[in-house]
Amino acid sequence: MKDKIKWVKNVMPKTDCAGSMALMTVAEMQKAHKFHSSFPQYKETPLVKLDALARQLGLGGLYLKDESWRFGLNAFKVLGGSYAIARYIAQKTGRDIGEFDYKTLISDELKKKLGDITFYTATDGNHGRGVAWAANKLRQKSVVLMPAGSSATRLENIRKEGADASITDLNYDDAVRLANEKASKDPNGVMVQDTAWEGYEEIPAWIMQGYGTMSFESYNQLKEYGIERPTHIFVQAGVGSLAGSVQGFFSNAYKENPPVVTVVEAQAADCIYRSAKEQKLVAVGGSLSTIMAGLACGEANTISWQILKNHTGFFVSAPDWVAAKGMRTLAAPLRGDSRVISGESGAVPAGLVAAIMENDDYKELREALALNEKSRVLVFSTEGDTDPQRYKSVVWDGEYPSI
Repeated sequence: MKDKIKWVKNVMPKTDCAGSMALMTVAEMQKAHKFHSSFPQYKETPLVKLDALARQLGLGGLYLKDESWRFGLNAFKVLGGSYAIARYIAQKTGRDIGEFDYKTLISDELKKKLGDITFYTATDGNHGRGVAWAANKLRQKSVVLMPAGSSATRLENIRKEGADASITDLNYDDAVRLANEKASKDPNGVMVQDTAWEGYEEIPAWIMQGYGTMSFESYNQLKEYGIERPTHIFVQAGVGSLAGSVQGFFSNAYKENPPVVTVVEAQAADCIYRSAKEQKLVAVGGSLSTIMAGLACGEANTISWQILKNHTGFFVSAPDWVAAKGMRTLAAPLRGDSRVISGESGAVPAGLVAAIMENDDYKELREALALNEKSRVLVFSTEGDTDPQRYKSVVWDGEYPSI
């Protein structure tokens, strides 16, 4: 018998999160978008309109942001790492981020002024590849540590960007601690991590702002489709940096009537779901084994948590079959819809929406969310087939069936 989707409605007492929300305004995200737009590799990623699937599921509209096209790197993570590195360099040189663009960052003048820097991070693959790519463009070094069980393909993709990368025998959160230890011992080292903890929040906040380019694009693309406001948003979470960024942006953009946001995690690493259920921040330990490698994180970002606990509507813990269902649904579209290649961590929001609408085991959640023919739903597909062998096993061979 397959594992069940678990969910909880947010009933946590409200606290003051004005400081965290101020980091995620539309204006802040516009700065990140302006920066990313200066890259010669920049092209807005598609917002795919899945009309046939929406009708099949009984929804008024379903819109999917396809990040497999981002900078040729097959995932969204480069947005955060590149922007955080740019903000760090701007701060180090006493300049405003508004003065920085791609040409400035890769200039001989700036390289001479900066000297040598080594950027350290831990990753399942996508974030580390983004940091390595950005460091490479800057002609700087990067060291990337990966948790046990990481894909060899993802490791090689990071090494192709010039990084000193290796797979450790640690879980994700312990790999983060090791990377931070190495960075602290390197006089030229800088930790660029997409999670925050006490004493380390500035760079993670910049990473979250960098992710805002994706939300800012989606916001404008929805309007081009004639959608002034999505009624619902489904977004995945590992440490919660992306989820906090998305939640912060759309709550700021629609202050009077914000969309209902649902945060979905891998069941093996559902620290945010458990925190919402227990109404206090808790961690998940152990191997964190899941096909959703990008979500295999057991400790939440403290900045994101402040945003999520005050603004998110629902928290969901999803078994692996939900991600697999999303992958197959998007890979084999109904007539008239576009095909989307979405990886394990990318497809779980779409898989969750489909499961909620199709399966009466989740009728209570469907009704609590008020998902119906009037709903206009935005989901994020954060990666393509970053592990091609796993993608084929799921989509071609039917690994992790949903029945």
